[in-house]
Amino acid sequence: MRRTFAFTLSAILSLSIAGFSGAEEYLNGITWDTPPIVTPGETDNAPPADAVVLFDGTDYSNWNGAETWTIEDGAAIVGKGFIVSKDEFGDCQLHVEWSAPLPAEGTGQGRGNSGIFMMGKYELQVLDSYENETYHDGQAGAIYKQTPPAANVNRKPGEWNTYDIAWTAPRFNEDGSLKSPAYMTVFLNGVLIHNHFELKGDTPFNRPPEYKAHGEKGPISIQDHKNPVRFRNIWVREFKQAAGEQTAEPYLR
Repeated sequence: MRRTFAFTLSAILSLSIAGFSGAEEYLNGITWDTPPIVTPGETDNAPPADAVVLFDGTDYSNWNGAETWTIEDGAAIVGKGFIVSKDEFGDCQLHVEWSAPLPAEGTGQGRGNSGIFMMGKYELQVLDSYENETYHDGQAGAIYKQTPPAANVNRKPGEWNTYDIAWTAPRFNEDGSLKSPAYMTVFLNGVLIHNHFELKGDTPFNRPPEYKAHGEKGPISIQDHKNPVRFRNIWVREFKQAAGEQTAEPYLR
């Protein structure tokens, strides 16, 4: 019985391999550009070779508005007013690490509050949401006033949290009307909390979201909400989809 089974299995595998080797191959007819080679960072959170490093723990030379912000142990500490990146970005990948103040003070929106603004207009909330209740679309990881995060994976105050953000900028027609909305994918501490979420517009506190035409690129800004939140290791990569040209009709060979 064992010999018969072994022979049968061997015969099936031989026929399968022979059939696959004789199969036609589908070709989509696209001639792809060669993807650029990007050397990754030496550690998981280190910036890759093509990243623009906005804050490396030493100075605020890449920011405007940081006159009252300070640096302690390589971390940026919120002062008075927003800081705004000198460089502007459209579609991009943004990495930010942040830590809520210790000892924790205040409750709700008054505890460890700040925010990351894409293009200076679209906020991903920063808040101490570790055992701190507030409205769900205003907690840490929320796209402010539009959607809560899919999960609360905040670390304790004083510990470091990590945002990895994939941003697709909105596009506008020549007449100022919306051509395509913004999208955001976000990982908080390695956990997916937004998966290609379609933004309804900007993220104000006191009115519904709306889109108003603006340029293809805009700055990254970080909010002062009167809490000494810390930030470190901020870097961004401009993102371009793989490109190719349809040089032939799809075919089998």
